[in-house]
Amino acid sequence: MKKIIAFAGSNSKKSINKQLVIYASGLLEETEVSVLDLNDYPLPIYGVDKEMEEGIPENAVIFLEKIKEADGIAVSLAEHNGNFTVAFKNIIDWMSRIEQKVWHNKPMLLLSTSPGGRGGASSMAIAKNGFPHMGANVIADFSLPKFYDNFNDGRIVNEEFNEKIKEAVTTFQKAV
Repeated sequence: MKKIIAFAGSNSKKSINKQLVIYASGLLEETEVSVLDLNDYPLPIYGVDKEMEEGIPENAVIFLEKIKEADGIAVSLAEHNGNFTVAFKNIIDWMSRIEQKVWHNKPMLLLSTSPGGRGGASSMAIAKNGFPHMGANVIADFSLPKFYDNFNDGRIVNEEFNEKIKEAVTTFQKAV
């Protein structure tokens, strides 16, 4: 059975991106899905001085190992001021100090959502452009605009968007 890790690029306890990635990963068939939470991997803010003085934190090593052990990755990108959240960027920065190609060429499903009409388009664009340089094999992507209008009771309620996420998940699953 294929192993997928799924997580949101957010440390919000009420993350709408976590809700989206849980929904999407629940659409996968015949897979073992582990939903990770960045809050379970606290890290100091990356800095070269911090690294020189204290080395790489154990939580960065553990998170990177989870990526390496997975057959595929589903990540939903939160957006703060047009970019990744600090928590997400920080864990990537720490992991990249261990291995530059943090995504290990694993098939990846990129997701994003936001309360606004762009659905996290800026963070999605940054990821689609930058992640391949870090070893990502982006297979499919999906962005859900206006989360609170289109998602309810743990699922996408807009049928057009629901069909699009199902297509993205199917494409991803075939690549895993």
